[in-house]
Amino acid sequence: MAATLAALSALILSPVALGADGEGTAGRIDDVYITYFCFAVIAFFAVVVTVLSLIQGRLDAKKEQRRHDLDRFNS
Repeated sequence: MAATLAALSALILSPVALGADGEGTAGRIDDVYITYFCFAVIAFFAVVVTVLSLIQGRLDAKKEQRRHDLDRFNS
């Protein structure tokens, strides 16, 4: 019950606390700001996917090398 009350009060009071004449905490927002923010989000996910793919490729290569070594030493 207390958690529900806290969540509801946070949802109801947050716009009042952070908004002043339609401005958020970041100040006045225009189209250029939103465009650059969205480009940054796209770039972030492209970099994350690339880095994680490179990491996975190296881990798979290590796994295959270990399998090859085990097969070579056990035979």
